[in-house]
Amino acid sequence: MAHGLQIRDEQSGYNKNLFCIPKHYEEDLERVFIPHGLILDRTECLARDIMQDMGSHHIVALCVLKGGYKFFADLLDHIKALNQNGDKSVPITVDFVRIKSYCNDSPTGKISFVGEELSTLNGKNVLVVEDIIETGRTMKALLSKIKDKKPRMVKVVSLLVKRTCQSPGYRPDYIGFEIPDKFVVGYALDYNEYFRDLNVRLERILTSQLYHK
Repeated sequence: MAHGLQIRDEQSGYNKNLFCIPKHYEEDLERVFIPHGLILDRTECLARDIMQDMGSHHIVALCVLKGGYKFFADLLDHIKALNQNGDKSVPITVDFVRIKSYCNDSPTGKISFVGEELSTLNGKNVLVVEDIIETGRTMKALLSKIKDKKPRMVKVVSLLVKRTCQSPGYRPDYIGFEIPDKFVVGYALDYNEYFRDLNVRLERILTSQLYHK
């Protein structure tokens, strides 16, 4: 079973005043949950593990948009460095799929796939790159579509996995961090499209109504 770096329930994070927070977000954020440097270090470790398991055959890295784009870009940089500097190298191509299952900070229960063209996955090692997994239902729906295309191998990496009672037990193959059931933003994770431009993983102040307008 995959394990990530565990953030305990009692861990409250870091004082936001110790970090560079954009002025327009200062009143809406509570604390820094996972600093940017820690995210990057953990991402490098994930890239190493992925190449050990998948680096013997053509890899298609499939980014789940929009929240996964920042993690995807950083992860691919590390994977490409390992691929270029290792004893062996394999072709690495990229593709994108957009999934919508949230409204505000709550899951809608409806999953829609936008612009997915998965026919190129046949016979390839497919790495699905996700930002956060909660119940796992969205990922299971995507994996069902991918497996219909008969890839050679499918692995899932998620930067975050939430500990939640709503989860039926799904675990991705690679996990960056396992976190409490808190709503987090930043590093491309959003709240109604805001906060994607933050470089650190942040916890939102739930009482803020600024971005409902």
